[in-house]
Amino acid sequence: MASPDQVGEHLGVRPDADRVVTHYFTCLDPAYTGWRWAVTVTRASRARNVTVSECVLLPGDDALLAPPWVPWLERLRPGDLGPGDLLPTAPDDVRLAAGFTQVDDSTDREANWELGLGRVRVLSREGRDEAAARWYDGVAGPRAPIAASAPAQCSTCGFFVALAGELRQVFGVCANEYAPDDGRVVSADHGCGAHSEAVDIPAASEHNPPVIDELGYEVVPAGGAEDTASLDDEALGHS
Repeated sequence: MASPDQVGEHLGVRPDADRVVTHYFTCLDPAYTGWRWAVTVTRASRARNVTVSECVLLPGDDALLAPPWVPWLERLRPGDLGPGDLLPTAPDDVRLAAGFTQVDDSTDREANWELGLGRVRVLSREGRDEAAARWYDGVAGPRAPIAASAPAQCSTCGFFVALAGELRQVFGVCANEYAPDDGRVVSADHGCGAHSEAVDIPAASEHNPPVIDELGYEVVPAGGAEDTASLDDEALGHS
């Protein structure tokens, strides 16, 4: 199992069952700092000799271990998606619901509140137009690199939350935590690979047909007939 210079002092013993105990020893291998050797021994009933059942290397409290394994579907983190990347959404994603359920009872109250009640001043038409032009020409507009390679526009995405007022015709807020624009204002014709209706279509494996030259030919010198004719029967073992 190991050379003598890799086994250190005895750390203790633990009974596992009747006439079965495990002894622990320090591991001196520099590649396994914090690990310990575990040697399980047993003795049969009315027997004098002890038998070694197994010898394994176990991690201790301060052993260096690999991080816990994370399933592939859970390894993606917000900010990992880039231009050209496609992140399909599962059909049963709990963050999405059927389109006819998106209207709630507060729609009329929000429309009345938008008139400006409760605020001393509201955004003027000039201020709104300047903000709209700034957003549309920015990184969340249709000319962004990530939008050029998107499978569809934000206007058809289930994570697109339209703004209130006249700005809702062009802008909304992204609500997909895996999208680069999560929590930011995006244009309706913006897009990214985290679209709710993105579908991962595997690339078809195409094989080129074999090339057979049926018209051309290659001259190959035979040479075997003349050489064979020059040999006598005795050289060939014939009588």
